[in-house]
Amino acid sequence: MKEKFYQYIQNLQDQITSALEKVDGKSVFREDLWERPGGGGGRTRVIENGNVFEKGGVNISAVHGILPEAMQKMFNVTDANFYACGLSMVLHPKNPMVPTTHANWRYFEMYDKEGNKVRSWFGGGQDLTPYYLFEEDARHFHQVSKTACDKHDPEFYEKYKKQCDAYFWNSHRNEARGIGGLFFDHLEETPERSSQQWYDFVTEIGNSFIEAYVPIVERRKELPYTEAQRTWQEIRRGRYVEFNLVHDKGTLFGLKTNGRIESILMSLPSHVQWVYDHHPEKGSEEEKLLNVLQQPREWV
Repeated sequence: MKEKFYQYIQNLQDQITSALEKVDGKSVFREDLWERPGGGGGRTRVIENGNVFEKGGVNISAVHGILPEAMQKMFNVTDANFYACGLSMVLHPKNPMVPTTHANWRYFEMYDKEGNKVRSWFGGGQDLTPYYLFEEDARHFHQVSKTACDKHDPEFYEKYKKQCDAYFWNSHRNEARGIGGLFFDHLEETPERSSQQWYDFVTEIGNSFIEAYVPIVERRKELPYTEAQRTWQEIRRGRYVEFNLVHDKGTLFGLKTNGRIESILMSLPSHVQWVYDHHPEKGSEEEKLLNVLQQPREWV
């Protein structure tokens, strides 16, 4: 399974970066191959200063070795080894009318001291972080995600949408990071669902990403914007940074497993602001977004 999933994310990385380069029309992804001292490595691809994307990364990795002590305590194991592979992506567009997006699809195995696999699971999801709310875009992103879920279980979309709303929650701000999408973790084999069936589901979601995001970019990338709207985008990016550094489990996992720091922190935007005690004008488009972020909505 681990070889099959790693092959899948290599191919998916190629498909996504090709689609994004076509949308951008100027910049191409820079590729870095890297090795992890404790075992494994990855292929990082970063795009910067494009027509559309100010900064973005579409990264894959496959790392293995001794499970860090903090994670052994988390899983209540001793002398455990691990293998983890996944694709992680964050895209920060230049135009504030185009939403930021994040996606991740991953597979994890844990072994006892004799090298026997004792647990394995899939995780991942995809979500949208707009700076200006276009309800048409929110409905599109969620409908594509729901359609992909429904092919496997009619209950998946509602379940994983709720988990996304709960996970991407900046509790210290009492607001969502964005308008959600899907989030799932610890998808383990059960008598009702095999590991192969979870693989089929997770790859279905991965394959849906281009359809979920690229049409939104195409609709919004040429819209005009003001310097004030750009400032709002940078203030909201500050909330994005706060979530990734304070709450995000993927960032913490990478740091605790001696991952490549440049790849882990590629999710941080190039231009960001923290304005003291900032509040948008009453009745403004900016306030409209905040109202939605404080109370997650049903989009489909």
